Amino acid sequence: MKRWTTALVVAAGLVTAALVTPAAAQHSTPTGPYCGITWGSLDKSASTASNAPVTNLRSGRHDCYDRLVVDVAGNPAGYTVRYVSAVTAQGSGNVVPLRGGAFLQIDLTIPAYDGSGRPTYNPANQRELVDLAGYRTFRQAAWGGSFEGYTTVGLGVRARLPFRVLTLEGPGSGSRLVIDVAHQW
Repeated sequence: MKRWTTALVVAAGLVTAALVTPAAAQHSTPTGPYCGITWGSLDKSASTASNAPVTNLRSGRHDCYDRLVVDVAGNPAGYTVRYVSAVTAQGSGNVVPLRGGAFLQIDLTIPAYDGSGRPTYNPANQRELVDLAGYRTFRQAAWGGSFEGYTTVGLGVRARLPFRVLTLEGPGSGSRLVIDVAHQW
């Protein structure tokens, strides 16, 4: 009788586990990509023509991604943004040292100086363009220089993660190049 009762209790436990486990697993399985992000990590580029120079860099934190913004004094810039094994500086080709598990090279087809050669963006610290303390994905933004109408910024990130690039109007008569990097896949 004892064995029969024990067998019945074990069987009831197995049936309960079989019924409950799929439901619990179903609720813990993601129903789609992280925050609906479907950007991917392949190169992104646009061949927009502009002579408007870079005027500022800034950053922001969002729930699902970190954002880097390049302010431009005029029409949107052409760009190529891609993951590389090392970011290289404009003109010299020297490696731009960056912290992080992966590196985005942001190449803009605009200068960071005006028609007279005066800088329109002259960072106080070329190794730390913006304060990224507390960011989930970004580790470091560093200056890669501006030479012969091209400008490079290096962005060190935690890992090779999905990113997108947008061009937006404003503020004023300017525009912005926006690089968003997701916190995870």
